[in-house]
Amino acid sequence: MLPDTLQRRLESIPILSRQGKRINGLSRMMADPLLWEQAYAEIASNRGALTPGVTGETLDGFSLERIERIIGQITNGSYRFAPVRRVLIPKANGKTRPLGIPTASDKLVQAAVKLLLERIYEPVFSPRSHGFRRGRSCHTALEHIKDTWTGVKWLVDVDVVGFFDNIDHGILIDLLERKIDDKRFIRLIEGMLKAGYMKDWSFNATYSGTPQGGVVSPILANIYLHELDQFLTEMKARFDRGKRRAENPRYRNLTIGMYKRRLRVERLLSEGREAEAQAVLAKIREMETERSTMPSKNGLDPNFKRLLFCRYADDFIIGVIGSKADAREVMAQVTDYLRHRLRLEASPEKSKVSKASKGTMFLGYTVITVTGSRVRRTKLGRRVVRSRDCADRIHLRVPHDRLVRFNQRKGYGDLGRLKAMHRRYLVDSSMLEIVLAYNAEMRGLANYYRLAYVAKFSLRKLWFLWETSLLKTLAFKLRLSVNQVARRLKTRDGLAVRFKVDGKERSVAVFNLKHIDRLPNLGPNVDRWAVPHFTKGRSDVMDRLRAKQCEYCGSTENPCEVHHSRRLADVKDTPLWKQVAAARRRKRVVLCLPCHKALHAGQLKPLDSGDMQARRAG
Repeated sequence: MLPDTLQRRLESIPILSRQGKRINGLSRMMADPLLWEQAYAEIASNRGALTPGVTGETLDGFSLERIERIIGQITNGSYRFAPVRRVLIPKANGKTRPLGIPTASDKLVQAAVKLLLERIYEPVFSPRSHGFRRGRSCHTALEHIKDTWTGVKWLVDVDVVGFFDNIDHGILIDLLERKIDDKRFIRLIEGMLKAGYMKDWSFNATYSGTPQGGVVSPILANIYLHELDQFLTEMKARFDRGKRRAENPRYRNLTIGMYKRRLRVERLLSEGREAEAQAVLAKIREMETERSTMPSKNGLDPNFKRLLFCRYADDFIIGVIGSKADAREVMAQVTDYLRHRLRLEASPEKSKVSKASKGTMFLGYTVITVTGSRVRRTKLGRRVVRSRDCADRIHLRVPHDRLVRFNQRKGYGDLGRLKAMHRRYLVDSSMLEIVLAYNAEMRGLANYYRLAYVAKFSLRKLWFLWETSLLKTLAFKLRLSVNQVARRLKTRDGLAVRFKVDGKERSVAVFNLKHIDRLPNLGPNVDRWAVPHFTKGRSDVMDRLRAKQCEYCGSTENPCEVHHSRRLADVKDTPLWKQVAAARRRKRVVLCLPCHKALHAGQLKPLDSGDMQARRAG
């Protein structure tokens, strides 16, 4: 919990930012230790907490003294950012993406800077921006498109070449100076950008870009592309035309004719002329059949235009209600703005204008329109009638090639022939661990694609292959047939593995597609693919650190620091039972300096969680 003074300062920043005022006093806030404690809490549980930079330093050994040392260096201007360690991460298309790994101290500084930048820019960011923002995710972007992009005729997809590597430092600093009136704080960010990177033990200067992997890089990227959001908002204001589409004259004439004939039927029936009434009813049915084949509105009304857009980091998509020439003009203007204002290039091969009924890819989904899928009720005179809307409805679909690549990575078998394979490297694990590992993979995929139209139908083949692979792996382990394993796991609600905890029998269900509807809404966490995960570290680590008492020996005489248990990534090539054990031990422990050194030297007897809790209580 932040103290009242710092809390009031932080709460005043969004108000001033919305008013368009430049923010100052950020350097003074950077000297508050409690801001750094919050920054540490933001990054301590991340997977990269124990990933070393070029100095080999990690967040293991974090202490109040380290905070004081960093604050002192920043205050007197002597802090210098180390070059990031560059590694290449493979992409799904076979290419690689450069990832920059800062040192632990640089991560802390970036986390503190990020907290302040979020206070300044989150209140003014566009509601159509969804990437790397609290409370937003791929799902919020996709739901926005699904719910509001009715009637889109063309989809404009602009692919930015190497966005993170080509951010212009001069433009970014100019943008920051528009909102921030603190030169020392700006120089600190400039130092991050120009720190350079190490590759193959060789230093390389950075003249542009912000490294992917940096804590502060996502918000700097959003600040840079906020200019694009504003440009598109202004373009939308100029482009939009008309309040509603013009009515289809033929549809309107048929509706009025049917209404008049129904009134005539009522009159004929009241006069007892039933034969004539039946003839009129037959004509009404003919007119209704003809009307059902046409839209109620003119979908190509030149006096009705709309421009819609949605952005997730550097992936953005534009929807156009208008002509193809309009869509091409929008694409040309956006490409020109990126080149001349932001100095970014759009890929001519990947950027395109697509017919909405053909669809395009966005955030792993196929975004496509389906015509005539909605029937609405309208009132005409004394009657309520049903009419088809001409508006094209957006559908989100699961791309088949994404499922093929997912299956290839996991090794379930041949998806085309539905021939499953067992995974030999899992057979040394327990049945429970095998089921948990399989469940995490399929649940993560299903949760991400839960927004898709007929998601269960789209995933059914992969799920069948996945379940068969699971049963074959268990059969290989138990030396049984697949049918025998299925009978052993069968319950009234489906397949489940049973186990005992403290003498009580429990069970874990094997994931089924019918469980999609019961999956929790992950919100922003949906962007993180599910992995086997069991426990998390305590959230009160700063309170324990300030107590200055070793949680192993109980000493209060020596300086204390936080020990981070070994990361799961360090044991990713070992059997699953070792990964599970590492996950269960993945927590932060406050140790005095002698105990911490002894632990790393292998001279300290490890304590289980019960012993730790008892010593803390004592």
